[in-house]
Amino acid sequence: MSNVYEERATMIAAGELQSFVPFGREHCKNHPNAVNLQLRQLQPASELWSSDGAAGLVGSLQEVTLQEKEREWWHLRKGAGGDSEEAEYEEELYVAGNMVIWSRGSRSQASCVYKAFTVDSPVQQALWCNFGVTQSKKDEKEVVEQTVCIVQSTCVNVHSMSGNEFICPLPFQVSTLWPTKFGLLFERRNPASDVPLSPPDSAVSCFLREPLPTIFSMLHPLDEIAPVICRSTGLFEDPRVQYVLDSALRIVFSSCTPSIIMTYDTVQCTHAVWELRKVTSEEQTMVLKRPEPGAMLQNLMATSFLRNVSKMEPPASLFHSFSLHNQSRIVSSTGLHSRTHSPTISNMAALSRAHSPGMAAPSFSGAQRFNVSCHSPMPRGHSLLGSPNGTLNDSAVLPPTEPIVPKLCIEQLWTEAPTSCREKTCQASKVFIMSDLCETTYLCFLVESHQQLRCVKFIESNDPSQLIFVSVTTIPAKDAAPLENIDAMLVLEANGSLVLYTGVSRVSKVFVPGLLAPSLSLSHPLPHPSTPLESISTPAKPVSRHISVIDEAVLPSPVSELRGSVKHHESSWMEDCPFQHTVPYIHALSQSHTDPVHNRVTLELNSGTMLRIAIPEIATSELVRKCLQAIKFILPKETAMKVLIKWYNIYNAPGGPSAHMEWSLFLTCFMTLMGYNTDRLTWTRNLDFEVPLSPVIAPKKARPSEMGSDDDWEYQQGSDYHRQVEGGALGAMLGLEPLQAPNSADDPATPLRLDSSAPLFPHLPAVFFVLHLVYEELKLHHLLRRGARSLVVLLQQLARDLQLEEYIDLYWRDYPSFIKTFRETSVIDQAQMEQMNRPTFLLDEPPSVFRWFSSCLRGEEVSPFLYLPGICTFPYLPGICTRTKLLVLSFALYIVGNDNAVTSDVHKYLLKVTTGQKKNLNEQVLRRQSSLKPSVPSSSLAEKLVIWLTSEGFTLKDLDSVPFGVALPIRDAIYQCREQPCSDWSEDVCLLIGRQDLTKQAHKLTLAKGKSSVGAGLTLEAPTASEVADEEEDGMSDVSGEVTSLIWSQDLRVQEARRLLQSSRPVRVNVVHLPEVSDHEYIEEKENKLLQLCQRTMALPVGRGLFTLFSYHPVPTEPLPVPKLNLTGRAPPRNTMVDLNSGNIDVPPNMTSWSSFHNGVAAGLKIAPASQVESAWIAYNKPKSADLANEYAGFLMALGLNGHLTKLATLDIHDLLTKGNEMTSIGLLLGVSAARLGTMDMSITRLLSIHIPALLPPTSTELDVPHNVQVAAVVGIGLVYQGTGHRHNAEVLLAEIGRPPGPEMEYCTDRESYSLAAGLALGMVCLGHGSNLIGMTDLNVPEQLYQYMVGGHRRAHAGINREKHKSPSYQIKEGDSINVDVTCPGATLALAMIYLKTNNRSIADWLQAPDTMFLLDFIKPEFLLLRTLARCLIMWEEILPNSDWINSNVPQIIQENIVFQEEVPVSEDLNMETLAQAHDYIIAGACLAVGFRFAGSANSDAFDCLYKFARTLMHCLTATSATVTGHYNLQTCLSMVLLALSMVMAGSGNLRVLQLCRFLHKRTSGEMNYGFHMAHHMALGLLFLGGGRYTLSTSNSAIAALLCALYPHFPAHSTDNRYHLQALRHLAVLAAEPRLLVPVDVDTCKPCYALLEVTYKETQWYEETTVELMAPTMLPELHLLKQVKVKGPRYWELAVDLTRGTQHLKSILARDGVLYVKLRAGQLPYKDDPRGWKSLLAPNVNNRNPEVRTFKPQVISTFTSDAALVSFAEYFCKPAENMKHKQETLALFSAILYECVTQENPEMLPTYIAIDQAVQSLGRAEMGQTFALGQLALVLELCECRALQERLRRPEGQGLLLSSEFLPVMKCSADKTLDRWLCDHSSVLQAYMSGQPCPQDQDTSMLACFLVYHSIPTAGKMADTATEGPGSFPELLLRFSQLGVPVRSLLRLAPLLLRTDPETSSPLATPGL
Repeated sequence: MSNVYEERATMIAAGELQSFVPFGREHCKNHPNAVNLQLRQLQPASELWSSDGAAGLVGSLQEVTLQEKEREWWHLRKGAGGDSEEAEYEEELYVAGNMVIWSRGSRSQASCVYKAFTVDSPVQQALWCNFGVTQSKKDEKEVVEQTVCIVQSTCVNVHSMSGNEFICPLPFQVSTLWPTKFGLLFERRNPASDVPLSPPDSAVSCFLREPLPTIFSMLHPLDEIAPVICRSTGLFEDPRVQYVLDSALRIVFSSCTPSIIMTYDTVQCTHAVWELRKVTSEEQTMVLKRPEPGAMLQNLMATSFLRNVSKMEPPASLFHSFSLHNQSRIVSSTGLHSRTHSPTISNMAALSRAHSPGMAAPSFSGAQRFNVSCHSPMPRGHSLLGSPNGTLNDSAVLPPTEPIVPKLCIEQLWTEAPTSCREKTCQASKVFIMSDLCETTYLCFLVESHQQLRCVKFIESNDPSQLIFVSVTTIPAKDAAPLENIDAMLVLEANGSLVLYTGVSRVSKVFVPGLLAPSLSLSHPLPHPSTPLESISTPAKPVSRHISVIDEAVLPSPVSELRGSVKHHESSWMEDCPFQHTVPYIHALSQSHTDPVHNRVTLELNSGTMLRIAIPEIATSELVRKCLQAIKFILPKETAMKVLIKWYNIYNAPGGPSAHMEWSLFLTCFMTLMGYNTDRLTWTRNLDFEVPLSPVIAPKKARPSEMGSDDDWEYQQGSDYHRQVEGGALGAMLGLEPLQAPNSADDPATPLRLDSSAPLFPHLPAVFFVLHLVYEELKLHHLLRRGARSLVVLLQQLARDLQLEEYIDLYWRDYPSFIKTFRETSVIDQAQMEQMNRPTFLLDEPPSVFRWFSSCLRGEEVSPFLYLPGICTFPYLPGICTRTKLLVLSFALYIVGNDNAVTSDVHKYLLKVTTGQKKNLNEQVLRRQSSLKPSVPSSSLAEKLVIWLTSEGFTLKDLDSVPFGVALPIRDAIYQCREQPCSDWSEDVCLLIGRQDLTKQAHKLTLAKGKSSVGAGLTLEAPTASEVADEEEDGMSDVSGEVTSLIWSQDLRVQEARRLLQSSRPVRVNVVHLPEVSDHEYIEEKENKLLQLCQRTMALPVGRGLFTLFSYHPVPTEPLPVPKLNLTGRAPPRNTMVDLNSGNIDVPPNMTSWSSFHNGVAAGLKIAPASQVESAWIAYNKPKSADLANEYAGFLMALGLNGHLTKLATLDIHDLLTKGNEMTSIGLLLGVSAARLGTMDMSITRLLSIHIPALLPPTSTELDVPHNVQVAAVVGIGLVYQGTGHRHNAEVLLAEIGRPPGPEMEYCTDRESYSLAAGLALGMVCLGHGSNLIGMTDLNVPEQLYQYMVGGHRRAHAGINREKHKSPSYQIKEGDSINVDVTCPGATLALAMIYLKTNNRSIADWLQAPDTMFLLDFIKPEFLLLRTLARCLIMWEEILPNSDWINSNVPQIIQENIVFQEEVPVSEDLNMETLAQAHDYIIAGACLAVGFRFAGSANSDAFDCLYKFARTLMHCLTATSATVTGHYNLQTCLSMVLLALSMVMAGSGNLRVLQLCRFLHKRTSGEMNYGFHMAHHMALGLLFLGGGRYTLSTSNSAIAALLCALYPHFPAHSTDNRYHLQALRHLAVLAAEPRLLVPVDVDTCKPCYALLEVTYKETQWYEETTVELMAPTMLPELHLLKQVKVKGPRYWELAVDLTRGTQHLKSILARDGVLYVKLRAGQLPYKDDPRGWKSLLAPNVNNRNPEVRTFKPQVISTFTSDAALVSFAEYFCKPAENMKHKQETLALFSAILYECVTQENPEMLPTYIAIDQAVQSLGRAEMGQTFALGQLALVLELCECRALQERLRRPEGQGLLLSSEFLPVMKCSADKTLDRWLCDHSSVLQAYMSGQPCPQDQDTSMLACFLVYHSIPTAGKMADTATEGPGSFPELLLRFSQLGVPVRSLLRLAPLLLRTDPETSSPLATPGL
């Protein structure tokens, strides 16, 4: 029989034909080509032929078709990228003329255009390429950006999938581009004539002759094009690194994985393979250090050339930048003016091109011209060289340039052996990588000249980056195409046959149905040409075919509706062939290997028709595929290859079986290959066909008549299905007689024997074992379990023949009624046994995965030896038994409790089966000694398990297909994690644990990391149109109503704040018309009143900016709406208009300039930082009219404050500064500085320095910079250098505080504001550095500041600007002493900021208020406020929120005389006014310090204390004593206390502060000026900061910003900037931080209430404290917190642990503070049910059982919206007519449903039902298989397992997912059934245990159920234990516990083993055990 296994010529059938047309061609027909058509007609005919690809119609039709053929091509690949679930689509890139069309299509969807590109010039090449983009500097990980690159003659257009577009100019002519793993490779086109242009002896010629690099790389479209270097290693020399200079080297192929390129050497005619990798730093330095003396010049020239060209400057300009040592003439060559490639380039351009000597890439050791014929004509070209014979100018200066650093390196891996001269190999026309069925990889290249396909085998070495090329095999071929997904290739042989190869092994010929069959032998090399017919379908058509690539994922059937691809190249060698039109040949395929080729190819007939065929796959069913994988894995490669090829041919023979017969065919084929005679085995005899081993093509079976015959019934009875049914109830009902064991063979006399010459016979044990492991794998997958039943037939036969009793027992236990029908055994004699290779991994005890889980649950130890009981290592096949591996390790981690089970201890639990496994076991024993780790808290194990499962790609969908008993521990872990999740888990983990709230949160954060999404937070509903119409104009309509209505649900305080802050409507001017006042005077009176009111209106925008902070996401296509500043009034009762422009009263000039600036800032501050703002949009908002310039200036400043000004282009900044007014400069300088806070950005520093004379060199031109702009620039320096301690800036700023007034008029006005700005800037630069000012000790900063503060002799002005300050001012006589009135405020605040929070007592004492009357007279009361504030900020820790502390700042002399002035007579020496003013200012300063210390904390002590002082001051204002202090001073102090109050209560909207603000808002008469209004409305803005979403921070940076903004001297009128620049008031924004947490219901996406538990860290003031807050709420500062937790029971709990870091919570707060929460089942939100009395679970808290009875399925919808559960309730829980007798089942299902829904684990529903079904079918004794019962046993073991019991003992411990009542009931029911059976059939069990064969007539299904349910070991094992004779029960217990028998099972067995009577034995009396 041996000849059966020989290789025969076989043939397979390809799939059906389909015609193919590229989609792009159809689409191009609709393209508007008219423009191209006109261009084409203008060109002369000769040009027409050479201009490759201009579209249009001209000339004859024939010409057009030729053109058509010449210029269209396309390229297909499998769909890559995209989020679509459907992976099986294919993409086509079609190029025609100037168009590139990228289309996509799949089997379920017609092709459609994905993107279409039209470019300016003909497309030379289009390709897909992936670029790596590094996300951030910290992140090393690169994100792959998928792009399409379109190559034109002058540039490459790169279009990325994410929407970015780049144009990369080409500095040279490119022949081809190649996509690689790192980016693009450019191959430079070599110019045709490399003749030197000058005599050989000249210097130019030697300069020109050195070659240029030929290969360049580009790693990103924005990178420069850099040369590629090559590393060559000789045998005895050091490695050399040089540029790739060899012009003979051509790239023919590039690959991404592995990263290699293949080249062809045109001189040596050999191919070579190179590894492509990134350059190492050593190689960079080696190649950039070139020793040649001339190299430097060439580097520079080369670089300048490359860089100039990339800027599209004419290369000829190079002549200016290069000089030679000796002048030499350039001789004009005769061919100089010959026609160039492109007709549009003038001759002059050709000249400049031909003469460019330095067209070099970077630092090469020489330079040679690039061929730049593609560049546009240069009009300047004529002046560059006077004539072609002109002399080069040698005096030109060389520009300094850096060399371009190479990025990629190639290193040779393999080169072809050179051939003899006669046999020169021509360049490979096609290269691809393919692997064979055994995963050996080959690089194949087609050499058309030799008609050979050369396959180079390569393997990965130990270093994965290194490939080893092993051997070359040559296959005769005219053409070939890879078929990637079936690991094969299609080869066209010289005789015209299509042959399939896998690797280098020939599989078979391919028969294409419907086409002329090629000859089957070589006797007729060519088929005769037959007459071509018109219709495609005729097989007589000539078969000139092109096979082409095809792209698609694995297809479920061999034929599908998809298209393939083709790419034409001219085939010159074919044209001489006389029979060309009849020889089938494959045209050249796409050269690039990046198209994954699948199992479809395109044939092109010579009529031009293209047809598509599919080459069938090796298997379609999952079962056969897995078995083939396993067999391939275990067999030696040669055998595996033979076997797989044999199977492939049988499976795909023409007229072969359909897919559903696949398994039967597999059985027959493989049993034959193992040596069985399938005709003699009864169960294989009925498999419908024999394997066609002998004939070439199996003859199609004659189809029998349709009517049927008697044989059909016999066939039916012998079938597999009949065996299955016969044992069940159906057989009994139909009255079928019981099945006889079939006759073993036709002739019972001759025993069945195996043929030992069969190819698989020696490997029988190994094949059996791997198939057994596949069987175990299939059992772990619900959907594949039917396959396990098919496989068990084969396994039981092999186990019988190999005499493996334990295995047969295992299969019988799994399928008792099925296996018992098989009895046949084949005889394998001893000699044959010796021929078999019995592998070491084939164990006597079968590995059973369920038994393994069971022993884990019973807590058995990990046993070091495979033959001891306990948890042994479980064998698995890597890559095939994936689920086995996953679940075994999950149990090891979660149930065994080994923390390292999935990392370092994998080998303890899993044994990788390998082919050469001959290791002795001791080695493994040593590795497995450390058996159990100390137990870890189960929660952390659950977390580890869930995170690990996610990392392995395990999803909920996978979990649903795991058997319920095995899945339960994983579900348990998931449930635990769901109850107490970690807030920063990834999206996948959250999906697995089923927390939608966390999933959405994680999804939002991952989105935000990717790119800032518009309105990244919650998309809150926009107000309706009618509301907008009313409210739009006040600019405050964007404050989110949904959130504010939750925070302040009881009142309308937000509307009230809006009313107070609106400035867009006319004010009410109410003046009583007295009889004695004339009309004219009355009008004047009204206008004066209006002028007073306008002071208030103009101050409002400052507060409004704070109120609407960051509340708006602008639309990029619309300008920002700016509310107008309305300065008119309406006078009652007639509502007449009152206007200031009537000329009746004097109105100050420029009154509104600053107020409109503030209005612009307020509008700009609405824009949220997360919005998408581009430079163009900022410019687009620029107003047309000059009136609005100030508003635009404010808008620019606001954009800086919210960080968007960084996007403004430098050119735009320049334009604004040169063309704008003073205001624009102020806004812009402050804006860009704020946007670059603390970055020390050099470009911004230069920008600011121009505006600060002190930072310019003394010799620079004096610029006329307005004073206010200087002030803004100085503060800008402070912002940009904040906290850096920059020495030079600190020195300059220190000097500027005391800048003296200069001669003429400079520096004489508003000096105070400049000095203050310098002080604030100095404080910011050295912020918080204290005495650690490194490198500044010589500046004596604190001493100098002290002197500025208290006065003294002025020091000589040091530094570069001392010349400027030599001559004194002609205006101001200050003398030599410091003017303290000017310098004191700046110096005081500078000291405060430098020593901020340092608690430096000595510096603080300098700032102590003076305590003698004499000294008090010398200091302005205002400065006392500053000193007190500064002192308190330094002594930060000492600030206390009580009035005693505030009063303690007042010196004793003041306290004694002010507080007790009633009793004690006032001394003559004391000035009461001074004392009173000093007292009030010091109190205000201390109050302000409390405001800073408790800013944003809403601290109630601080609030009460400050509120008391505010009331006192208000009382004083109205009292008589106001005259002593002065109204103005009291008003100032009150404003500061009010600001302090609103700082503490920032964002809280406190009503009492609002009332104070409202009271002060109404006061417009008397001393109330513009500045006071500004202060009061700033307080109001801070109170509702950002609409209640923001509050203030107390970080150093925030305090510095607040000091600038809240400087306690407010402007007297709207144009007053003398003491403080008004624009700085807006810097308060820099102190704002989002701390509002808004819970959002994940189902409704609406904000809701949720209870939070906030835990504070322990500090020196208080213990660790936990408070409950009802969110939405403002959180305290995050550094004070330990944990924030969403509390139950209404919502799922969620804790954010801040000890791990605050980043996660910060990112939530920054995105509108949205925290997603999920309502638990049956609960109502707090809004609907504040007390929790309406909850559906409320009534039945005490007693749940009665509730279950009354649970109505109708109310299910209130608990859950899950459609599956609602449907379940509808169909299975509602009483219906036909369900009357099923009341019990309905009740059970209702109870189960109620349990699942209320406990919120609906995923347990199938588990409950499966358990119930298992117990019921056991009760009816209908167990054909014991699978469900085994799972039930696992569930029960899980309940008793140690880990769970420990968890239940803990106080907070949770039980199992299954309800407490359900399992005991089910267990009891199963126990009763089995105990009843045991009573009746104990003899059957006795017989089994003693090893006797079971009686034939007995139904052994229940016995198997009993054994599986009670985990009883096999008969063989028990026989040893039982034969030791009867003993006592303890002895039995000892013996059987070693076998792993549970005690409850032993109680059942004890009566039999102890030979007692089972009826009377005690253990059975308690069936519940």
